[in-house]
Amino acid sequence: MTKYLEFETPASKHAAELASDYKLSNHGLIKLDRVFWNLPTPALYEEAVFRGEAHITHGGPLIVNTGKWSARAANDKYIVRENSTDDKVWWGVYNRPLSEDKFNGILARLQAFLQGEELFVQDCYVCADPEYRMPIRIITDKAWQSLFARNMFIKIRNRDELKKHVPEFTLIASPSFNCDPKIDGTRTETAILINFAKRIAIVAGSSYGGEIKKSIFTVMNFLLPLQNVMAMHCSANVGQAGDVALFFGLSGTGKTTLSADPKRRLIGDDEHGWSDDGVFNFEGGCYAKVIRLSPEAEPEIYACTQRFGTILENVVWDPTFRRIDLDDDRYTENTRASYPLEFIPNALPEKMVRSHPKNVIFLTCDAQGVLPPIAKLDMNQAMYHFISGYTSKIAGTEIGLGIEPEITFSACFGAPFMVHHPFFYAKLLKEKMMKHKTNCWLVNTGWVGGKFGVGKRISIRHTRNMLNAALEGKLDNVEYRTDKLFGFHVPLTCPDVPPEVLEPSNAWGNKEEYWKKYDALAARYIENFKLFKSGVTDEVIAAGPKRLKDIRL
Repeated sequence: MTKYLEFETPASKHAAELASDYKLSNHGLIKLDRVFWNLPTPALYEEAVFRGEAHITHGGPLIVNTGKWSARAANDKYIVRENSTDDKVWWGVYNRPLSEDKFNGILARLQAFLQGEELFVQDCYVCADPEYRMPIRIITDKAWQSLFARNMFIKIRNRDELKKHVPEFTLIASPSFNCDPKIDGTRTETAILINFAKRIAIVAGSSYGGEIKKSIFTVMNFLLPLQNVMAMHCSANVGQAGDVALFFGLSGTGKTTLSADPKRRLIGDDEHGWSDDGVFNFEGGCYAKVIRLSPEAEPEIYACTQRFGTILENVVWDPTFRRIDLDDDRYTENTRASYPLEFIPNALPEKMVRSHPKNVIFLTCDAQGVLPPIAKLDMNQAMYHFISGYTSKIAGTEIGLGIEPEITFSACFGAPFMVHHPFFYAKLLKEKMMKHKTNCWLVNTGWVGGKFGVGKRISIRHTRNMLNAALEGKLDNVEYRTDKLFGFHVPLTCPDVPPEVLEPSNAWGNKEEYWKKYDALAARYIENFKLFKSGVTDEVIAAGPKRLKDIRL
Protein backbone atom coordinates (compact mmCIF):
# COMPACT_ATOMS: atom_id res chain seq x y z
CA MET A 1 0.00 0.00 0.00
CA THR A 2 1.80 3.12 -1.20
CA LYS A 3 1.51 5.85 1.44
CA TYR A 4 1.77 9.58 1.05
CA LEU A 5 1.38 10.16 4.78
CA GLU A 6 3.10 8.23 7.55
CA PHE A 7 0.64 6.59 9.94
CA GLU A 8 0.39 3.50 12.07
CA THR A 9 -1.57 0.46 10.95
CA PRO A 10 -3.08 -2.10 13.37
CA ALA A 11 -0.11 -4.49 13.30
CA SER A 12 2.73 -2.07 12.55
CA LYS A 13 4.18 -2.19 16.08
CA HIS A 14 4.42 -5.97 15.90
CA ALA A 15 5.41 -6.32 12.24
CA ALA A 16 8.85 -7.82 12.89
CA GLU A 17 8.20 -9.90 16.01
CA LEU A 18 7.99 -13.16 14.04
CA ALA A 19 10.65 -12.30 11.45
CA SER A 20 13.07 -14.76 9.93
CA ASP A 21 16.79 -14.03 9.99
CA TYR A 22 16.72 -14.72 6.25
CA LYS A 23 15.60 -11.27 5.16
CA LEU A 24 13.89 -10.06 2.01
CA SER A 25 17.11 -8.51 0.79
CA ASN A 26 18.10 -12.08 -0.10
CA HIS A 27 15.36 -11.91 -2.73
CA GLY A 28 16.51 -8.53 -4.02
CA LEU A 29 13.72 -6.70 -2.19
CA ILE A 30 15.30 -3.62 -0.65
CA LYS A 31 14.35 -0.09 0.43
CA LEU A 32 11.00 -1.32 1.64
CA ASP A 33 8.74 0.75 3.85
CA ARG A 34 7.75 -2.00 6.28
CA VAL A 35 7.60 -5.81 6.26
CA PHE A 36 4.89 -7.64 8.18
CA TRP A 37 6.31 -11.03 9.10
CA ASN A 38 4.13 -14.09 9.65
CA LEU A 39 1.17 -12.21 11.10
CA PRO A 40 -1.49 -14.48 12.63
CA THR A 41 -5.05 -14.52 11.36
CA PRO A 42 -6.57 -11.79 13.61
CA ALA A 43 -3.79 -9.34 12.75
CA LEU A 44 -4.20 -10.00 9.03
CA TYR A 45 -7.94 -9.42 9.39
CA GLU A 46 -7.27 -6.01 10.93
CA GLU A 47 -4.74 -5.06 8.29
CA ALA A 48 -6.94 -6.18 5.39
CA VAL A 49 -9.96 -4.27 6.66
CA PHE A 50 -7.91 -1.20 7.60
CA ARG A 51 -6.46 -1.07 4.08
CA GLY A 52 -9.84 -1.40 2.40
CA GLU A 53 -8.97 -4.79 0.90
CA ALA A 54 -11.77 -6.73 2.60
CA HIS A 55 -14.87 -6.70 4.79
CA ILE A 56 -16.06 -8.90 7.64
CA THR A 57 -19.38 -10.66 7.09
CA HIS A 58 -21.87 -12.37 9.39
CA GLY A 59 -20.25 -15.20 11.31
CA GLY A 60 -16.76 -13.82 10.78
CA PRO A 61 -15.51 -14.67 7.27
CA LEU A 62 -13.32 -12.13 5.49
CA ILE A 63 -14.82 -11.29 2.10
CA VAL A 64 -12.82 -9.98 -0.86
CA ASN A 65 -13.46 -9.15 -4.47
CA THR A 66 -10.69 -9.93 -6.96
CA GLY A 67 -12.10 -7.77 -9.75
CA LYS A 68 -11.55 -8.99 -13.27
CA TRP A 69 -9.31 -11.80 -12.00
CA SER A 70 -12.06 -14.15 -10.83
CA ALA A 71 -10.37 -17.32 -12.10
CA ARG A 72 -7.01 -18.74 -13.10
CA ALA A 73 -5.27 -17.24 -16.11
CA ALA A 74 -4.42 -20.71 -17.43
CA ASN A 75 -2.92 -19.39 -20.65
CA ASP A 76 -0.53 -17.00 -18.91
CA LYS A 77 1.71 -19.47 -17.10
CA TYR A 78 5.39 -19.62 -18.07
CA ILE A 79 8.30 -21.84 -17.09
CA VAL A 80 11.80 -20.45 -17.45
CA ARG A 81 13.70 -22.57 -19.93
CA GLU A 82 17.17 -23.36 -18.58
CA ASN A 83 19.42 -26.37 -18.02
CA SER A 84 17.34 -27.99 -15.28
CA THR A 85 14.08 -27.74 -17.22
CA ASP A 86 15.04 -27.89 -20.90
CA ASP A 87 14.67 -31.67 -21.39
CA LYS A 88 12.20 -32.38 -18.57
CA VAL A 89 9.29 -30.00 -19.08
CA TRP A 90 6.25 -30.81 -21.22
CA TRP A 91 6.53 -27.62 -23.26
CA GLY A 92 3.35 -26.37 -24.86
CA VAL A 93 0.15 -24.51 -24.16
CA TYR A 94 0.28 -25.09 -20.39
CA ASN A 95 4.02 -24.70 -19.97
CA ARG A 96 5.07 -21.82 -22.18
CA PRO A 97 8.84 -21.30 -22.26
CA LEU A 98 10.32 -18.01 -21.10
CA SER A 99 13.99 -17.12 -21.45
CA GLU A 100 16.17 -16.45 -18.43
CA ASP A 101 16.82 -12.93 -19.70
CA LYS A 102 13.11 -12.13 -19.92
CA PHE A 103 12.51 -13.48 -16.44
CA ASN A 104 15.43 -11.53 -15.00
CA GLY A 105 14.10 -8.36 -16.59
CA ILE A 106 10.62 -8.86 -15.12
CA LEU A 107 12.05 -9.70 -11.69
CA ALA A 108 14.27 -6.61 -11.70
CA ARG A 109 11.32 -4.37 -12.55
CA LEU A 110 9.21 -6.00 -9.87
CA GLN A 111 11.95 -5.48 -7.29
CA ALA A 112 12.12 -1.81 -8.24
CA PHE A 113 8.32 -1.53 -8.28
CA LEU A 114 8.08 -2.78 -4.70
CA GLN A 115 10.61 -0.33 -3.27
CA GLY A 116 8.95 1.95 -0.75
CA GLU A 117 6.02 -0.46 -0.34
CA GLU A 118 4.75 -2.45 2.62
CA LEU A 119 4.95 -6.20 2.13
CA PHE A 120 3.54 -9.23 3.94
CA VAL A 121 5.47 -12.47 4.39
CA GLN A 122 4.26 -15.93 5.31
CA ASP A 123 6.96 -18.51 5.97
CA CYS A 124 5.46 -21.97 5.81
CA TYR A 125 5.84 -25.47 4.40
CA VAL A 126 4.44 -27.45 1.51
CA CYS A 127 4.01 -31.25 1.93
CA ALA A 128 2.84 -32.75 5.22
CA ASP A 129 5.28 -35.69 5.06
CA PRO A 130 8.51 -34.62 6.85
CA GLU A 131 10.46 -36.70 4.33
CA TYR A 132 9.39 -34.42 1.47
CA ARG A 133 8.42 -31.23 3.30
CA MET A 134 9.81 -28.09 1.67
CA PRO A 135 10.14 -24.67 3.33
CA ILE A 136 8.56 -21.95 1.20
CA ARG A 137 8.00 -18.21 1.46
CA ILE A 138 4.98 -16.31 0.14
CA ILE A 139 5.54 -12.54 -0.26
CA THR A 140 2.51 -10.40 -1.06
CA ASP A 141 1.60 -6.73 -1.15
CA LYS A 142 -1.92 -7.49 0.07
CA ALA A 143 -2.77 -8.48 3.66
CA TRP A 144 -5.63 -10.72 2.59
CA GLN A 145 -3.38 -12.70 0.23
CA SER A 146 -0.99 -13.25 3.13
CA LEU A 147 -3.92 -14.74 5.05
CA PHE A 148 -4.73 -16.84 1.97
CA ALA A 149 -1.19 -18.27 2.05
CA ARG A 150 -1.50 -18.86 5.79
CA ASN A 151 -4.75 -20.77 5.23
CA MET A 152 -3.54 -22.83 2.31
CA PHE A 153 -0.07 -23.94 3.31
CA ILE A 154 1.31 -25.68 6.39
CA LYS A 155 1.79 -23.14 9.17
CA ILE A 156 4.79 -22.79 11.44
CA ARG A 157 3.70 -22.03 15.01
CA ASN A 158 7.10 -22.02 16.70
CA ARG A 159 8.84 -18.66 17.08
CA ASP A 160 12.34 -20.14 16.92
CA GLU A 161 11.47 -22.18 13.83
CA LEU A 162 10.22 -19.05 12.11
CA LYS A 163 13.41 -17.21 13.03
CA LYS A 164 15.55 -19.93 11.40
CA HIS A 165 13.31 -20.41 8.35
CA VAL A 166 15.19 -20.40 5.04
CA PRO A 167 12.88 -20.94 2.04
CA GLU A 168 13.77 -23.39 -0.69
CA PHE A 169 11.20 -21.78 -2.98
CA THR A 170 9.80 -18.24 -2.86
CA LEU A 171 6.69 -16.80 -4.49
CA ILE A 172 6.12 -13.07 -4.92
CA ALA A 173 2.54 -11.97 -5.67
CA SER A 174 1.81 -8.40 -6.74
CA PRO A 175 -1.59 -7.85 -8.39
CA SER A 176 -0.82 -4.22 -9.25
CA PHE A 177 2.42 -5.04 -11.08
CA ASN A 178 1.77 -5.62 -14.77
CA CYS A 179 4.02 -7.17 -17.38
CA ASP A 180 4.52 -5.49 -20.74
CA PRO A 181 3.92 -8.05 -23.52
CA LYS A 182 6.02 -6.07 -26.00
CA ILE A 183 9.01 -6.02 -23.67
CA ASP A 184 8.56 -9.22 -21.66
CA GLY A 185 7.29 -11.63 -24.31
CA THR A 186 4.21 -12.45 -22.26
CA ARG A 187 0.75 -12.89 -23.75
CA THR A 188 -0.92 -10.25 -21.58
CA GLU A 189 -0.13 -8.00 -18.63
CA THR A 190 -0.91 -10.96 -16.37
CA ALA A 191 1.80 -13.59 -15.97
CA ILE A 192 2.53 -16.52 -13.71
CA LEU A 193 6.25 -17.22 -13.94
CA ILE A 194 8.22 -20.10 -12.42
CA ASN A 195 12.00 -20.24 -12.38
CA PHE A 196 13.29 -23.58 -11.06
CA ALA A 197 16.93 -22.54 -11.29
CA LYS A 198 16.42 -19.45 -9.12
CA ARG A 199 13.70 -21.13 -7.03
CA ILE A 200 11.42 -18.10 -7.49
CA ALA A 201 7.87 -17.78 -8.77
CA ILE A 202 6.05 -14.55 -9.63
CA VAL A 203 2.31 -13.88 -9.84
CA ALA A 204 1.94 -10.56 -11.65
CA GLY A 205 -1.21 -8.71 -12.61
CA SER A 206 -3.76 -10.99 -10.93
CA SER A 207 -5.57 -10.77 -7.58
CA TYR A 208 -7.02 -14.28 -7.78
CA GLY A 209 -5.82 -16.24 -4.76
CA GLY A 210 -5.84 -19.52 -6.65
CA GLU A 211 -2.78 -18.42 -8.65
CA ILE A 212 -0.67 -18.56 -5.47
CA LYS A 213 -1.94 -21.99 -4.55
CA LYS A 214 -1.60 -23.51 -8.02
CA SER A 215 1.86 -22.03 -8.65
CA ILE A 216 3.23 -23.90 -5.64
CA PHE A 217 1.34 -27.02 -6.76
CA THR A 218 3.01 -26.74 -10.16
CA VAL A 219 6.40 -26.51 -8.46
CA MET A 220 5.77 -29.72 -6.53
CA ASN A 221 4.45 -31.47 -9.66
CA PHE A 222 7.88 -30.92 -11.17
CA LEU A 223 10.10 -31.73 -8.18
CA LEU A 224 8.42 -34.69 -6.47
CA PRO A 225 8.09 -37.11 -9.42
CA LEU A 226 11.85 -36.81 -9.86
CA GLN A 227 12.00 -38.46 -6.40
CA ASN A 228 9.59 -41.25 -7.45
CA VAL A 229 6.68 -39.58 -5.63
CA MET A 230 3.40 -39.39 -7.55
CA ALA A 231 2.15 -35.78 -7.52
CA MET A 232 -1.62 -35.72 -7.93
CA HIS A 233 -4.44 -33.25 -8.54
CA CYS A 234 -6.80 -35.11 -6.27
CA SER A 235 -8.56 -35.06 -2.94
CA ALA A 236 -8.00 -37.88 -0.48
CA ASN A 237 -9.69 -39.44 2.53
CA VAL A 238 -9.23 -42.56 4.64
CA GLY A 239 -11.64 -45.01 6.26
CA GLN A 240 -11.48 -46.48 9.75
CA ALA A 241 -9.64 -49.51 8.41
CA GLY A 242 -6.89 -47.33 6.90
CA ASP A 243 -8.26 -47.68 3.36
CA VAL A 244 -7.28 -44.58 1.41
CA ALA A 245 -9.37 -43.23 -1.48
CA LEU A 246 -8.09 -40.74 -4.06
CA PHE A 247 -10.47 -38.50 -6.03
CA PHE A 248 -8.97 -37.10 -9.25
CA GLY A 249 -10.74 -34.33 -11.11
CA LEU A 250 -10.67 -30.76 -12.37
CA SER A 251 -12.41 -27.85 -10.64
CA GLY A 252 -16.15 -28.31 -10.63
CA THR A 253 -16.14 -32.12 -10.70
CA GLY A 254 -16.71 -32.55 -6.95
CA LYS A 255 -13.28 -33.36 -5.48
CA THR A 256 -13.77 -31.15 -2.43
CA THR A 257 -17.43 -31.99 -1.88
CA LEU A 258 -17.16 -35.77 -2.29
CA SER A 259 -14.03 -36.18 -0.18
CA ALA A 260 -15.67 -34.34 2.76
CA ASP A 261 -17.42 -37.50 3.92
CA PRO A 262 -18.45 -37.55 7.61
CA LYS A 263 -17.82 -41.32 7.72
CA ARG A 264 -14.20 -40.97 6.59
CA ARG A 265 -11.25 -38.83 7.68
CA LEU A 266 -10.23 -36.10 5.23
CA ILE A 267 -6.54 -36.03 4.28
CA GLY A 268 -6.99 -33.09 1.93
CA ASP A 269 -9.19 -31.67 -0.81
CA ASP A 270 -6.96 -30.98 -3.81
CA GLU A 271 -3.22 -31.75 -3.90
CA HIS A 272 -1.42 -34.87 -2.72
CA GLY A 273 1.67 -36.99 -3.04
CA TRP A 274 1.85 -40.80 -3.09
CA SER A 275 5.21 -42.09 -1.93
CA ASP A 276 6.46 -45.56 -1.06
CA ASP A 277 5.31 -44.88 2.51
CA GLY A 278 1.79 -43.61 1.91
CA VAL A 279 -0.27 -40.57 0.94
CA PHE A 280 0.25 -37.00 2.14
CA ASN A 281 -1.34 -33.61 1.59
CA PHE A 282 0.69 -30.82 0.01
CA GLU A 283 -1.38 -28.19 1.80
CA GLY A 284 -2.77 -27.12 5.13
CA GLY A 285 -6.08 -25.79 3.87
CA CYS A 286 -8.99 -26.12 1.46
CA TYR A 287 -10.06 -23.93 -1.45
CA ALA A 288 -13.65 -24.89 -2.12
CA LYS A 289 -15.99 -23.71 -4.83
CA VAL A 290 -19.08 -22.41 -3.00
CA ILE A 291 -21.56 -21.27 -5.65
CA ARG A 292 -25.02 -22.57 -4.65
CA LEU A 293 -23.51 -24.45 -1.72
CA SER A 294 -26.21 -26.27 0.25
CA PRO A 295 -26.20 -26.72 4.04
CA GLU A 296 -28.18 -29.93 3.52
CA ALA A 297 -25.99 -31.54 0.86
CA GLU A 298 -22.61 -30.15 1.98
CA PRO A 299 -22.92 -29.22 5.67
CA GLU A 300 -19.21 -29.37 6.53
CA ILE A 301 -18.13 -26.98 3.77
CA TYR A 302 -21.16 -24.75 4.22
CA ALA A 303 -20.30 -24.29 7.89
CA CYS A 304 -16.88 -22.98 6.87
CA THR A 305 -18.53 -20.10 5.01
CA GLN A 306 -19.95 -18.86 8.32
CA ARG A 307 -16.86 -18.68 10.51
CA PHE A 308 -13.89 -16.52 11.38
CA GLY A 309 -10.70 -17.38 9.49
CA THR A 310 -12.35 -18.22 6.17
CA ILE A 311 -11.71 -16.01 3.14
CA LEU A 312 -14.64 -15.72 0.73
CA GLU A 313 -13.64 -14.70 -2.80
CA ASN A 314 -16.16 -12.91 -5.02
CA VAL A 315 -19.18 -14.01 -2.98
CA VAL A 316 -22.10 -11.58 -3.10
CA TRP A 317 -22.99 -10.01 0.26
CA ASP A 318 -25.37 -7.48 1.76
CA PRO A 319 -23.31 -4.55 3.13
CA THR A 320 -26.09 -3.57 5.56
CA PHE A 321 -26.72 -6.89 7.32
CA ARG A 322 -23.40 -8.48 6.29
CA ARG A 323 -25.14 -11.63 5.08
CA ILE A 324 -23.72 -13.58 2.16
CA ASP A 325 -25.68 -15.00 -0.77
CA LEU A 326 -24.06 -18.18 -2.09
CA ASP A 327 -26.67 -18.50 -4.85
CA ASP A 328 -25.80 -15.18 -6.52
CA ASP A 329 -23.30 -15.54 -9.38
CA ARG A 330 -23.25 -11.90 -10.50
CA TYR A 331 -19.46 -11.67 -10.12
CA THR A 332 -18.55 -15.19 -11.19
CA GLU A 333 -19.63 -18.83 -11.06
CA ASN A 334 -16.25 -19.48 -9.49
CA THR A 335 -16.94 -18.17 -5.98
CA ARG A 336 -14.45 -19.63 -3.53
CA ALA A 337 -13.79 -20.20 0.17
CA SER A 338 -10.28 -20.60 1.56
CA TYR A 339 -10.08 -22.07 5.05
CA PRO A 340 -7.73 -24.19 7.20
CA LEU A 341 -8.18 -27.94 6.84
CA GLU A 342 -8.98 -28.26 10.55
CA PHE A 343 -12.24 -26.38 9.94
CA ILE A 344 -13.57 -29.68 8.54
CA PRO A 345 -14.57 -31.67 11.66
CA ASN A 346 -13.31 -35.04 10.42
CA ALA A 347 -10.04 -33.78 8.91
CA LEU A 348 -6.92 -35.73 9.74
CA PRO A 349 -4.61 -33.45 11.81
CA GLU A 350 -1.47 -35.13 10.47
CA LYS A 351 -2.61 -34.58 6.84
CA MET A 352 -0.92 -37.87 5.91
CA VAL A 353 -1.31 -41.63 6.32
CA ARG A 354 1.18 -44.47 6.24
CA SER A 355 -1.08 -46.63 4.08
CA HIS A 356 -1.86 -46.87 0.40
CA PRO A 357 -4.97 -46.26 -1.71
CA LYS A 358 -7.44 -49.09 -1.99
CA ASN A 359 -9.55 -47.11 -4.45
CA VAL A 360 -8.80 -44.45 -7.07
CA ILE A 361 -11.74 -42.48 -8.43
CA PHE A 362 -11.62 -40.47 -11.65
CA LEU A 363 -14.28 -37.76 -11.42
CA THR A 364 -15.65 -36.47 -14.68
CA CYS A 365 -18.36 -33.89 -15.19
CA ASP A 366 -19.99 -35.15 -18.39
CA ALA A 367 -22.05 -32.23 -19.69
CA GLN A 368 -23.20 -34.42 -22.61
CA GLY A 369 -25.28 -36.55 -20.25
CA VAL A 370 -24.22 -39.92 -21.69
CA LEU A 371 -21.63 -41.52 -19.40
CA PRO A 372 -22.84 -43.89 -16.68
CA PRO A 373 -22.73 -42.52 -13.12
CA ILE A 374 -20.16 -45.10 -12.05
CA ALA A 375 -18.01 -47.68 -13.85
CA LYS A 376 -15.18 -49.97 -12.85
CA LEU A 377 -11.98 -49.81 -14.93
CA ASP A 378 -9.32 -52.42 -15.48
CA MET A 379 -5.68 -51.31 -15.39
CA ASN A 380 -5.39 -50.52 -19.11
CA GLN A 381 -8.66 -48.62 -19.05
CA ALA A 382 -7.44 -46.76 -15.98
CA MET A 383 -4.34 -45.65 -17.85
CA TYR A 384 -6.37 -44.63 -20.89
CA HIS A 385 -8.77 -42.50 -18.86
CA PHE A 386 -6.02 -41.00 -16.70
CA ILE A 387 -4.08 -39.91 -19.77
CA SER A 388 -7.29 -38.66 -21.42
CA GLY A 389 -8.60 -36.78 -18.39
CA TYR A 390 -12.04 -36.14 -19.86
CA THR A 391 -14.37 -33.66 -18.20
CA SER A 392 -16.27 -30.47 -18.94
CA LYS A 393 -14.86 -27.15 -17.86
CA ILE A 394 -17.45 -25.47 -15.69
CA ALA A 395 -18.22 -21.78 -16.11
CA GLY A 396 -16.00 -19.47 -14.11
CA THR A 397 -13.11 -21.81 -13.26
CA GLU A 398 -10.93 -20.26 -15.96
CA ILE A 399 -10.91 -16.84 -17.56
CA GLY A 400 -12.74 -16.84 -20.89
CA LEU A 401 -15.24 -19.62 -20.19
CA GLY A 402 -18.86 -18.86 -20.99
CA ILE A 403 -22.00 -20.09 -19.26
CA GLU A 404 -22.15 -23.43 -21.09
CA PRO A 405 -19.60 -26.10 -20.04
CA GLU A 406 -16.90 -26.96 -22.57
CA ILE A 407 -15.74 -30.49 -23.37
CA THR A 408 -12.10 -30.79 -22.47
CA PHE A 409 -9.44 -33.44 -22.13
CA SER A 410 -7.01 -32.50 -19.40
CA ALA A 411 -4.18 -35.04 -19.12
CA CYS A 412 -3.78 -36.49 -15.63
CA PHE A 413 -6.95 -34.64 -14.64
CA GLY A 414 -4.86 -31.53 -14.20
CA ALA A 415 -2.89 -30.70 -17.33
CA PRO A 416 -2.50 -26.97 -16.49
CA PHE A 417 -0.47 -27.94 -13.42
CA MET A 418 1.55 -30.84 -14.86
CA VAL A 419 5.11 -29.92 -15.78
CA HIS A 420 6.40 -33.29 -17.00
CA HIS A 421 4.95 -35.18 -19.95
CA PRO A 422 1.70 -37.03 -19.00
CA PHE A 423 3.36 -40.41 -19.51
CA PHE A 424 5.81 -39.59 -16.75
CA TYR A 425 2.92 -39.35 -14.28
CA ALA A 426 0.94 -42.19 -15.86
CA LYS A 427 3.83 -44.60 -15.47
CA LEU A 428 4.25 -43.68 -11.80
CA LEU A 429 0.54 -44.09 -11.11
CA LYS A 430 0.39 -47.46 -12.85
CA GLU A 431 3.37 -48.77 -10.89
CA LYS A 432 1.83 -47.77 -7.57
CA MET A 433 -1.67 -49.02 -8.39
CA MET A 434 -0.35 -52.40 -9.52
CA LYS A 435 1.93 -52.74 -6.49
CA HIS A 436 -0.90 -52.05 -4.05
CA LYS A 437 -3.72 -53.73 -6.04
CA THR A 438 -5.77 -50.55 -6.19
CA ASN A 439 -9.29 -50.52 -7.66
CA CYS A 440 -10.14 -47.80 -10.16
CA TRP A 441 -13.55 -46.22 -10.79
CA LEU A 442 -14.84 -43.64 -13.25
CA VAL A 443 -17.56 -41.52 -11.61
CA ASN A 444 -19.69 -39.09 -13.61
CA THR A 445 -20.85 -36.07 -11.60
CA GLY A 446 -22.31 -34.33 -14.66
CA TRP A 447 -25.67 -34.41 -16.38
CA VAL A 448 -28.37 -37.04 -16.96
CA GLY A 449 -31.36 -37.08 -19.29
CA GLY A 450 -29.70 -34.86 -21.86
CA LYS A 451 -26.81 -32.46 -22.23
CA PHE A 452 -26.35 -29.25 -20.26
CA GLY A 453 -29.46 -27.10 -20.66
CA VAL A 454 -31.69 -30.11 -21.36
CA GLY A 455 -30.99 -32.67 -18.65
CA LYS A 456 -30.16 -32.08 -15.00
CA ARG A 457 -27.11 -32.56 -12.79
CA ILE A 458 -26.78 -36.00 -11.23
CA SER A 459 -28.07 -36.08 -7.66
CA ILE A 460 -25.19 -35.63 -5.21
CA ARG A 461 -27.04 -38.02 -2.89
CA HIS A 462 -26.93 -40.77 -5.53
CA THR A 463 -23.27 -40.03 -6.25
CA ARG A 464 -22.39 -40.28 -2.55
CA ASN A 465 -24.28 -43.55 -2.21
CA MET A 466 -22.48 -45.06 -5.21
CA LEU A 467 -19.11 -43.92 -3.89
CA ASN A 468 -19.82 -45.28 -0.43
CA ALA A 469 -20.78 -48.62 -1.93
CA ALA A 470 -17.56 -48.75 -3.97
CA LEU A 471 -15.35 -47.74 -1.04
CA GLU A 472 -17.04 -50.14 1.37
CA GLY A 473 -16.75 -53.12 -1.01
CA LYS A 474 -20.51 -53.36 -1.57
CA LEU A 475 -20.01 -53.41 -5.36
CA ASP A 476 -17.54 -56.28 -5.26
CA ASN A 477 -20.12 -59.03 -5.75
CA VAL A 478 -22.93 -57.37 -7.70
CA GLU A 479 -23.68 -58.12 -11.35
CA TYR A 480 -22.12 -55.83 -13.97
CA ARG A 481 -22.81 -55.08 -17.61
CA THR A 482 -20.10 -54.27 -20.14
CA ASP A 483 -20.53 -50.84 -21.67
CA LYS A 484 -20.99 -51.23 -25.44
CA LEU A 485 -18.77 -48.31 -26.46
CA PHE A 486 -16.22 -47.92 -23.68
CA GLY A 487 -15.93 -51.52 -22.52
CA PHE A 488 -15.79 -50.69 -18.81
CA HIS A 489 -18.05 -52.46 -16.34
CA VAL A 490 -21.17 -50.78 -14.98
CA PRO A 491 -22.96 -52.21 -11.93
CA LEU A 492 -26.58 -53.22 -12.48
CA THR A 493 -27.48 -52.61 -8.86
CA CYS A 494 -26.14 -50.45 -6.06
CA PRO A 495 -27.40 -50.03 -2.48
CA ASP A 496 -29.62 -46.95 -2.00
CA VAL A 497 -29.56 -46.09 -5.73
CA PRO A 498 -32.52 -46.82 -8.06
CA PRO A 499 -31.42 -49.35 -10.73
CA GLU A 500 -32.61 -47.10 -13.56
CA VAL A 501 -30.10 -44.42 -12.51
CA LEU A 502 -27.22 -46.77 -13.38
CA GLU A 503 -28.27 -46.87 -17.07
CA PRO A 504 -28.01 -43.29 -18.41
CA SER A 505 -30.00 -43.99 -21.58
CA ASN A 506 -33.08 -44.57 -19.39
CA ALA A 507 -33.29 -40.84 -18.69
CA TRP A 508 -33.32 -39.94 -22.39
CA GLY A 509 -36.69 -39.71 -24.10
CA ASN A 510 -35.07 -40.38 -27.47
CA LYS A 511 -32.73 -43.40 -27.35
CA GLU A 512 -31.42 -42.80 -30.87
CA GLU A 513 -30.35 -39.30 -29.88
CA TYR A 514 -28.62 -40.77 -26.82
CA TRP A 515 -26.53 -43.18 -28.87
CA LYS A 516 -25.58 -40.50 -31.38
CA LYS A 517 -24.40 -38.25 -28.57
CA TYR A 518 -22.53 -41.11 -26.87
CA ASP A 519 -20.87 -42.06 -30.17
CA ALA A 520 -19.83 -38.43 -30.68
CA LEU A 521 -18.17 -38.45 -27.26
CA ALA A 522 -16.33 -41.67 -28.12
CA ALA A 523 -15.07 -40.00 -31.29
CA ARG A 524 -13.75 -37.07 -29.27
CA TYR A 525 -11.89 -39.47 -26.96
CA ILE A 526 -10.30 -41.27 -29.90
CA GLU A 527 -9.27 -38.04 -31.62
CA ASN A 528 -7.75 -36.63 -28.44
CA PHE A 529 -5.75 -39.79 -27.71
CA LYS A 530 -3.92 -39.46 -31.02
CA LEU A 531 -1.81 -36.84 -29.21
CA PHE A 532 -0.45 -39.57 -26.95
CA LYS A 533 -0.26 -42.67 -29.17
CA SER A 534 3.50 -42.55 -29.58
CA GLY A 535 5.04 -44.70 -26.86
CA VAL A 536 1.78 -46.02 -25.42
CA THR A 537 1.33 -49.77 -25.34
CA ASP A 538 -1.15 -51.39 -27.71
CA GLU A 539 -3.09 -52.67 -24.67
CA VAL A 540 -3.71 -49.14 -23.42
CA ILE A 541 -4.75 -47.90 -26.87
CA ALA A 542 -7.11 -50.86 -27.22
CA ALA A 543 -8.69 -49.95 -23.87
CA GLY A 544 -10.24 -46.86 -25.44
CA PRO A 545 -13.81 -46.61 -26.75
CA LYS A 546 -15.18 -48.05 -29.97
CA ARG A 547 -17.40 -46.28 -32.50
CA LEU A 548 -21.00 -47.33 -33.14
CA LYS A 549 -20.17 -48.28 -36.71
CA ASP A 550 -17.63 -50.82 -35.42
CA ILE A 551 -19.97 -52.68 -33.06
CA ARG A 552 -23.44 -54.14 -33.00
CA LEU A 553 -25.91 -52.80 -30.47
